[in-house]
Amino acid sequence: MSGSQKRGWPPHDDVLTPAEWRVVEAVRHGKGNREIARRRGISADAVKFHLSNVLQKLGLPNRLALRRWKGVARSSALSKKESRMDEPLALGPIAQIARTVKDIEAARRWYGEVLGLKHLYSFGAMAFYDCGGVRLYLASGEGAPQSESILYFRVSDIRAAQKALEAKGVSFINAPHLIHRHADGTEEWLAIFKDNEDRPLGLMAQVEP
Repeated sequence: MSGSQKRGWPPHDDVLTPAEWRVVEAVRHGKGNREIARRRGISADAVKFHLSNVLQKLGLPNRLALRRWKGVARSSALSKKESRMDEPLALGPIAQIARTVKDIEAARRWYGEVLGLKHLYSFGAMAFYDCGGVRLYLASGEGAPQSESILYFRVSDIRAAQKALEAKGVSFINAPHLIHRHADGTEEWLAIFKDNEDRPLGLMAQVEP
């Protein structure tokens, strides 16, 4: 073992370890320590430990700065995709609409059985349905959207779209971050920004491996 390698810390070719990246993505998605711990199956102290290491490694002062940090994991499909920062901004069709519900199980039955919407997948207190190509996102509890409805615009290059909107004075709540990786390796990336009345809107991009 090299003298510069800390005992118990395996080498990584990235600025953060895989575990630290998972915490970073959850923080950038607006999750609190307790929810991150519950979803990852680790202790709240472990989350705090990872978060402390991340802030120290990146030289960031706090959690808010981390939410807006634009780093991307080297292992992600997005890091391997060339970003065309000079392309004109082009928001695609509505990719997803979020809706907060009180009882996710009752909502699953109603939207699926009564309305007959095609169920795509569910994760805990979240359920996703297809509405003719537009995805409906239902959520309840701590992880539910704070706004009644959020529109998510699909874009081909989420980093370039963020840069173009920021150049126009648009304020982003968080940097593009990985929210899900499908079984085939396709990644879902998300970034939330504010409209002229400080209401949330979203950018979404799918990145194939």
